[in-house]
Amino acid sequence: MALQTLSSPALAAARSEFTGGRGYLAACTVGLPTRATRAAVIAELDAAAAGRPDPSAASAAVERSRALFARLVGVESRSVAIGSQVSVAVALVAASLPHGAEVLVAEGDFSSVVLPFVHAGRSLRVRAVPLADLAGSVGATTALVAFSLVQSATGEVADADAIVSAAAAHGARTLCDATQAVGWLPVEASRFDALVCHTYKWLCAPRGVSFLTLSDDLAREVPPLFAGWYAGGDPWSSCYGGDVELAPDVTRFDASPAWQAFVGAAPALALFASLDGHAVHEHATGLAAAFRLRLGLGRPDRASAIVTWADPDGAALSRLADAGIVASGRAGRARVAFHVFNDEEDVELAASALGR
Repeated sequence: MALQTLSSPALAAARSEFTGGRGYLAACTVGLPTRATRAAVIAELDAAAAGRPDPSAASAAVERSRALFARLVGVESRSVAIGSQVSVAVALVAASLPHGAEVLVAEGDFSSVVLPFVHAGRSLRVRAVPLADLAGSVGATTALVAFSLVQSATGEVADADAIVSAAAAHGARTLCDATQAVGWLPVEASRFDALVCHTYKWLCAPRGVSFLTLSDDLAREVPPLFAGWYAGGDPWSSCYGGDVELAPDVTRFDASPAWQAFVGAAPALALFASLDGHAVHEHATGLAAAFRLRLGLGRPDRASAIVTWADPDGAALSRLADAGIVASGRAGRARVAFHVFNDEEDVELAASALGR
């Protein structure tokens, strides 16, 4: 059934927004720019080179991007802060925890989700357990569970329902990194106390655009450590001195935006916000399932758009590269990803390159 969505007009139109894609199975590493993103960035650079930079238009692109991301994850814009790095957003949440608090993380999770707690300077106790044991390991001393919804190294999809339920039962908060999820997996940010996401992978935006969502309750406890001029209620009147009134909502955690990146992000986010997220999920996981079948890999507990398998010597990755296929290797595993710009031909090309 999943592969039937390939013929849907909306997904076919979305695929036409990309000039490349054939043989590109690395959206989990970096997404491909859309035609509109490329055009917007080039136009902005050309205008600046001609002596006509437009900061106001760039700021408008920031707000469009914020609103579009909010729509993608089902929250209001006031609950979304902008940034450029996931680790900085995670560090803000780490700074809200009391000294000695326990933070529960998944073994082998992406470092940007873990290191801010390890080096928070607040004597936080970071406890790592296997992803499958995360929910069952939440206890009375756990202050926060921090995890990636989709694991970068393995493509495993976390059991968010179980984790959120266990955290609630023990009075713990949750921080979810959705960088490897938003764009192919429907995500509801309001389920988590905090959600972080960089958009340069599955949302196909330029690198330098990230988002942080916070519940109202947690937002009251997070210190605006990185407050700058963009953290004011009106950034353009918050440029000087320390007597600045910060924004009354989550936007007070805004970092000064990388303008050109947001100019390119707005059209990419608009594309994904216009799509049926469940159809994209069926498409991407359907292709991944077909590839897993060709390779004789077992079915995962929860469908993923990322397929990985043991490749300690890099032989599989080399065979894919020799066939002109762009894939990636992580933690001794070969890794391929299927996105809106891929179709059944990409499954066939990759499987054939591996002799399957």
